[in-house]
Amino acid sequence: MEHENLPISTLTPIDESRFEEARKVTWVSIGVNLVLTLVQIGVGLLAHAQSLVADGFHSLSDLVADLLVLVANFHSRHPADEGHPYGHQRVETAASLALGLILAGTGAAILWYAAGRLQQLDALPAVAPLAFWTALATIGAKEMLFRYMLRVGEALRSPMLVANAWHARSDAASSLVAAAGIGGSLLGVRWLDPVAAVIVGFMILRMGWVFAWDALRELMDEGLSEQELAAIRDTLRAAPGVVGVHDLRTRRMAQKVLIDAHIQVDPRISVSEGHRIGELARLAVLRKHADVLDLLVHVDPEDDMLADSRGGELPAREELVAHLAALLGVAPHELGGVTLHYLGRNVEAEASLVPGLMDDAARLASIHQRLAERLEDDPLFSAVDLYCRLAPKWGNCDAAGTITVH
Repeated sequence: MEHENLPISTLTPIDESRFEEARKVTWVSIGVNLVLTLVQIGVGLLAHAQSLVADGFHSLSDLVADLLVLVANFHSRHPADEGHPYGHQRVETAASLALGLILAGTGAAILWYAAGRLQQLDALPAVAPLAFWTALATIGAKEMLFRYMLRVGEALRSPMLVANAWHARSDAASSLVAAAGIGGSLLGVRWLDPVAAVIVGFMILRMGWVFAWDALRELMDEGLSEQELAAIRDTLRAAPGVVGVHDLRTRRMAQKVLIDAHIQVDPRISVSEGHRIGELARLAVLRKHADVLDLLVHVDPEDDMLADSRGGELPAREELVAHLAALLGVAPHELGGVTLHYLGRNVEAEASLVPGLMDDAARLASIHQRLAERLEDDPLFSAVDLYCRLAPKWGNCDAAGTITVH
């Protein structure tokens, strides 16, 4: 098989190039937002443009967000350790939540201030034309920054970078509103500037709510969509030896996904073969679905979501072996190897008899007869395959008492 010599890692290795690219784009954003914050707030105060000052605080929140991204990018690059066995990717989620809260707080403050200014229109000074040209220049800078950050964020599959990119787009949209308000104020409609500030504040508040809510959903372990689940389920079912898939659960961790799945295999294969089937199924998912960080596979002999099982009520192995010996009318030490299959509400057994029993034909016939009479009404065993050794060959002793020599 093509899978045989492929290593199966515990977790997807950390991609260093991803973090370097994320750090680079974040530093570009920091530089742009630092310049825009100083220019917008400075010009807005000098030109008496309230909407431009509000937009400047929006750029300031961008600057704070960029610093949060840098911190999160630094910490999330660390590999899994004893304290964080699944890695540190959720630092990105925490940064997205913090970014959303900052935006929501900034938007609410701007709304409060602008609403107060609307009640004092007669006392507002005239807006200078420089504010209008500054707003237009800001629109161009923020739109270019948005396109650059979004392209990198989608390429890296980083929700934190994508969120920060849309934050830049919201700034461009708010700058457009500010430009419209300043333009209207210059044309004599003085109330348009504070109204534009109110709109900008609402846009910032809404964007903050969206980012914070998305981060909270991930922290609450929201799973994948049904379409994504179906794709993963199909990959598991296509793995060699997998009979069925059920109880598939997922949860996001930043740009990655953690999965728990139950796979059904032939109930009579060995433990090691079942384990191998599970590992091959896990590897198939990791190779085909790049966003999967790790997959925990539970191997079942049957679909335990549908089976009427009383597994918790069945006795332990020692008691079952003793019961099987009593069912056959032999001492426990007269049984060789015993393999138990827990299926549904009962157990199937494969057992061998010690060679000495084959010398006593009468006793062997008694064992066959006893098994045939009692197995049908036995509360624990639904089937027993009984093997005995005919030196130097093997024989199969069935419940009917016949011996087939192989």
